[in-house]
Formats: sequence, structure tokens, C-alpha cells
Amino acid sequence: MIKYLLSSVFSQEEKKKNKGSIEFQILSLTNKICKLTSHLELHKKDFLSQKGLRKILGKRQRLLVYLSKKNRRSYNKIIGELDIRESKTN
Repeated sequence: MIKYLLSSVFSQEEKKKNKGSIEFQILSLTNKICKLTSHLELHKKDFLSQKGLRKILGKRQRLLVYLSKKNRRSYNKIIGELDIRESKTN
């Protein structure tokens, strides 16, 4: 699912050019989170993977906070596409 989101959000040229962008980093971290989550469903006692998952979740959370302060429109777009959180309506 996330693989399709990566390809739909960014074209091939944009992937090569924007690998350091905040949006791309959030998308790639979300992809890693999905892979680790499916791994941990099978291997419940893999504590090192659990620790890695917590680190990745924290990094994605910090990037999302930064993006929400920097560019609210892009933040809302990513939140809506990835269905990460409920968007707050003011």
C-alpha cells in the first residue's frame, strides 16, 4: 500500500531530486513502520525490532511536528494521504 503511495505522490524524477525533502522522509519512514509492524505481528518477542520501531516512530513524529510548523498545507496533505492522524478542524 505504501509503495503505491510513494510512487503516486512522487514521480521518478522527483524521487531522485527530493530524497532529502521532509515529505519524502516521512513517506519512507512510514513504509519502514509498516514493514516492521507486519514483522512484529509474526515475531512478538523480537525486542530489538520493537526498539527500532519506537525510534522510527519518534523520528517521524519529530518530522511531522517540524512540517506542521513550517508548511501547514503540505502537512495536511501528507496526513490525509497516509491516514496517520485525525486532522484537527478549527
